[in-house]
Amino acid sequence: MKRTFTLIFVAVVVAFSFSSCAYIKKMLHTDLEDEDFIISQLYQDELVQEVPYHPQTATPTTGKTKSKSASLSALRTASSDNALYDAIDPWMGVPYKYGGTTKSGVDCSGFVGAVYKSAYGITLHRVARDIQQDVTFVERGDLREGDILFFTNSKGNVSHVGIYLRDETFVHSSTSNGVSLSQLNSTYWSQHYYKAGRVSRK
Repeated sequence: MKRTFTLIFVAVVVAFSFSSCAYIKKMLHTDLEDEDFIISQLYQDELVQEVPYHPQTATPTTGKTKSKSASLSALRTASSDNALYDAIDPWMGVPYKYGGTTKSGVDCSGFVGAVYKSAYGITLHRVARDIQQDVTFVERGDLREGDILFFTNSKGNVSHVGIYLRDETFVHSSTSNGVSLSQLNSTYWSQHYYKAGRVSRK
């Protein structure tokens, strides 16, 4: 009788242990899922599907593959801001990554912040909407190279940023194309354009 009771007790303890482990694993899994969900919500508004824009270069093609910065080179020809283009060039083609800040993957605000730090030694806020605190807003018709463009999502919240270059062209980290060039006057970006801001470089 005593042995039977002991066996039953041991069985209950083992069952409880397995149950507890399963519960703990479920809690941990839920927490991880929640974290992924939170991150996805923070960055979901940057999810943009678009066709990349490639301005024509002045040099005719020879059938060889263009360098990743060929289009950027076409834009910088008439520019005097070499520091800006030098900072952008190494990032061209870098894939998009949620929360990324390196050349293995970068998001829109991470890219803009890295360019400003490299070109001008200026540290910007990390999140797209907060970068508004770093600028003085300017009219769209008064855009200059290096101005920061702000875009909104379907809810009207600022969720994406890019850097204006010239000829209605800007550079940004797009979820579909990574760091690439786009046209501000395209249908999508015209609809979601919010404001432009200029950072003091004094």
